[in-house]
Amino acid sequence: MINLPQVKVAAVQAAPVFLDTDATIDKACAIIAEAARNGAQLVAFPEVFVSGYPYWSWIMSPVQGSPWFDKLCRSAVEVPGPEIQRVAHAAKQHGVHVVIGVNERNPAGIATVYNTMVFIGPDGKLLGRHRKLVPTWAEKLTWTNGDGSSLRVYDTAIGKLGGLACGENTNTLARFSLLAQGELLHVASYISLPVAPPDYDMAEAIKVRGMAHSFEGKVFTVISCSTVSEEIIQAMSAEVPESEAMLRRKNSAFSGVIGPDGRVVGEPLIDDEGIVYADADLSRCLQPRQMHDIIGHYNRFDIFDLRVNRRPQQAAQFLNDAQEPENLNLEESEPDPAFL
Repeated sequence: MINLPQVKVAAVQAAPVFLDTDATIDKACAIIAEAARNGAQLVAFPEVFVSGYPYWSWIMSPVQGSPWFDKLCRSAVEVPGPEIQRVAHAAKQHGVHVVIGVNERNPAGIATVYNTMVFIGPDGKLLGRHRKLVPTWAEKLTWTNGDGSSLRVYDTAIGKLGGLACGENTNTLARFSLLAQGELLHVASYISLPVAPPDYDMAEAIKVRGMAHSFEGKVFTVISCSTVSEEIIQAMSAEVPESEAMLRRKNSAFSGVIGPDGRVVGEPLIDDEGIVYADADLSRCLQPRQMHDIIGHYNRFDIFDLRVNRRPQQAAQFLNDAQEPENLNLEESEPDPAFL
């Protein structure tokens, strides 16, 4: 018998304490506690919430922005690591699932940083991570590419859970690869980007992407977007004064929940900091698929053939060494086979 639960989800719209990892982790843990008190079973945080987005890459030259890249690298975290352990402890303490964006530092390369989504279960164990496949536009000055090993959907008590970061929610094949694994709850993490072209409505663009994924896949999409704090504005405008007007631009952040019919569930947040709560009744994902089930009867797999390379990409392979599987669990337990 199919178990399709009703889940209360929380989409966080907030700014980090800019490039201050410990303070941002404190803020994340406080938000988890608040969301749990309000009945949330899933708490979704914005893209690279720990602990900041490289706005300088949009408003400064690469040379001007280089000292800020240094600061970002120093504030980045390892997965697993002590900072993620603190978030995991909060998840376990309050019995909630958590998806949080981080700047993840490669332990073998101090300047190799990934835009990573970390998935944590209500028992405090790390379900997995997703590294953004392709940094968008100016982001290529900061992050390296992820790989297919992190295109995973996690079978949880609140349903099959997956996610993508910001612009890769427009990557049709990446989205399809998650749907093909049975995804029912999709977390789409974003940053507020008021420095986009002046005729670009970032909030509307975020909503449209979420609606597209939900309607095509007949899933719930939980959208969590950051805000641009006064701290970030002052830090950037101190070096580039004209950037202040750009960073204060409205309609740059959207957080909310989209249902399997492509419509917004409840009231979303535009620009302001806060938490959006909504009930996601996963049974609503069933009936619409009678019309369009793009991972089933409404497709032609004899015509279309999607292959996903899940081999982790590494700088080097040391063939004379014993193969030691990477253990991403935060407590003593068997490693997740998804990361072997």
